[in-house]
Amino acid sequence: MTRTVAVIAALGAAALALTAPAPAAAAPGSPAVRPPLGWNSWNTFGCDISEAKIRAAADAMVSSGMKAAGYQYVVVDDCWQATTRDAAGNLRSDPVRFPSGMKALGDYIHGKGLKFGIYQAPREETCAQYFNALGGATGALGHERQDATTFASWGVDFLKYDWCSPWGTLNDQIAGFTTMRDALRATGRPIVYSINSNSAHTNTGPSYDWGPIADMWRTTEDITDTWTSGCRADCFMGVTEILDVQAPLYPRAGPQHWNDPDMLEVGVRGTFTPTENRAHFSMWAIMAAPLIAGNDITTMSADVRSVLTNPDVLAINQDSAGRQAQRVRDSGETEVWAKTLSDGSAAVALLNRSNSAATVSTTAAEAGLGAASGYQLFDVWTKAARNTSSAISATVPPHGVVMYRVRTGSTEPTPTFSLRGAGSGRCLDVLGGAPADGAQAVVWDCNGGITQIITSASGQLRIGGRCLDAEQNGVTDGTRVILWTCGSGANQQWTLQSDGTVRGARSGKCLDVNAAATANNSPIILWTCTAAANQRWSRL
Repeated sequence: MTRTVAVIAALGAAALALTAPAPAAAAPGSPAVRPPLGWNSWNTFGCDISEAKIRAAADAMVSSGMKAAGYQYVVVDDCWQATTRDAAGNLRSDPVRFPSGMKALGDYIHGKGLKFGIYQAPREETCAQYFNALGGATGALGHERQDATTFASWGVDFLKYDWCSPWGTLNDQIAGFTTMRDALRATGRPIVYSINSNSAHTNTGPSYDWGPIADMWRTTEDITDTWTSGCRADCFMGVTEILDVQAPLYPRAGPQHWNDPDMLEVGVRGTFTPTENRAHFSMWAIMAAPLIAGNDITTMSADVRSVLTNPDVLAINQDSAGRQAQRVRDSGETEVWAKTLSDGSAAVALLNRSNSAATVSTTAAEAGLGAASGYQLFDVWTKAARNTSSAISATVPPHGVVMYRVRTGSTEPTPTFSLRGAGSGRCLDVLGGAPADGAQAVVWDCNGGITQIITSASGQLRIGGRCLDAEQNGVTDGTRVILWTCGSGANQQWTLQSDGTVRGARSGKCLDVNAAATANNSPIILWTCTAAANQRWSRL
């Protein structure tokens, strides 16, 4: 059955009611009060890990601002262990990859004010051993209490426990995962318990409520860095396939028990566009999913960092109510997801799965808000705010999301618009479509994307939360116009003149398309104001 037919058969209509799920059970003693935030080595490095790489990741979590944004866990995935246990049956680390041992690594991570995560499997072999990427058979079967005690002695704060075997019924899995849960709790150390029942096994993650057993549990096959893979079983899944598995599971999520749609692919190998990175992160956030980054955080771009550390998106994910968003409107290629938050506001994601821009709409009532004379829409990516009587609508780029925090009442609206060049017929945009420090301002076909939406506030022209800036306070003809973190300097102050020019307060010069060019990606610079067509702009 195709997805569209299945949706129609199951729902019978495009609009669904936002329902309040009954409280679900949580595993006794769970320390995961909020969805865990962290980083895992697998999506970028696989088995190619080492003590040096993990320490560098811990360093980067601090220096990048991820720790300050709330990320805590540095998780070492498969391939950390030696291929055999010691004579007493204890686990030990690979002597080449991790010569200092896992306790020393844990101490280093803790010394950064972070938490230490590790990987193990409940059967004879880990995944790497089962698929012959790593020799040996050092799974936890028959060693559960011993391994839990070892992990506690190493200072482990998070265990990823991966089935990695075709063997066993659902009841066998329940018994195996419960055994390790009890062993971990018996240590007295608060260790987040993350399980995956789907590896090398018929998927039981979405068909059983694992909340009483684990703190978080995988609901899907492994994720891969693609928007859609077309695959739904025994294969790697894209973002959209995972959303379809996750959507009906919202009643099972809540504080101390979280549906896990797998780790983030934001920034992994540079596969996703900036729009896709924001959409992927937004959807995982609104679903109250654990946000476990999988990119190389030691080399990530400024734009990827800005996605992973967006405070307004993280606030929606970490909301104390712990609700997973529901898909309240499904029109095939466009969807609306919504949930109410602990302060009475709502988070609303307008999702466009298609390859073309589309208008996506809902209402405050459909998003779960009570009747009111008006509502404030705050865009968590552009930071623009506007008022509405009820309608919530936006033009959403392909593979994109517009996500609002919606509150009852109204606010002084923040003007938002695009600027179209009279000479080029194209809109002011950012090179590469990424609102990052140092990004060159250019012209591009007008499309309503996030880097063409300008917010005017306090004399600044803001794109994606950053400000249009004369590079290095430049005042001379030819100075590049870029984006930069908003400050108080006059080099970020602009006046929209009656003749259509945009004049810099510090330089007195105008935004100009270099050499009167008209092609996409033509750079914008400062130049002596002449009101020529390449200096005139109209609002859209």
